[in-house]
Amino acid sequence: MSDDAEQQAEEIEVLKSIYEGDDNFKQLDAKTYQYKYADGDKSFILEISWGPTYPTEKPTFNLDIFYNQHLLQAVKEKILSVVTDEAEQWLGCAMTYTLFEALKEKVSEILAEQTEEAVVVAKVDKIVIDDQNESKKPEKKEQLTKAQKRRAWDKAELGRGGEKPRGWDWVDIVKHLSQVPHQPAS
Repeated sequence: MSDDAEQQAEEIEVLKSIYEGDDNFKQLDAKTYQYKYADGDKSFILEISWGPTYPTEKPTFNLDIFYNQHLLQAVKEKILSVVTDEAEQWLGCAMTYTLFEALKEKVSEILAEQTEEAVVVAKVDKIVIDDQNESKKPEKKEQLTKAQKRRAWDKAELGRGGEKPRGWDWVDIVKHLSQVPHQPAS
């Protein structure tokens, strides 16, 4: 077994013991790990994948996952810069835990650049561009006023000629007779 493989096996055991019960930590496979960072209502997930020669070489970092689609590009670059700089210092050593923790210390500083207005503007720009590509817009249904609805109801109730339908005021004879008290014949 190579030295890198031994260090990876040891690090897997260490990570499992450290992050046991931590809902923010997730092991996707033997060489891919994720950690979810949150600061108030802002959050993101960092994914770290080990190569075959990790920890001799740096792991790869991934922020291009669906959960992170709201992150601004500048924020993603800042996150990658922090973990890359930290990884440079720890080459040759098990560093996944160290990278997760180093980023944990700077989360509020990094996410301060993530403004909701910028995210909304970016999404609005995208929607405007998408609308320009599509020439069809969904048709709006006609909305009736209360008076129009009332007239339509009256017409439906009265029938076509404005008259009430035949038998509208007929009395159900059987029902009526069952309600009238029976008087014996004298």
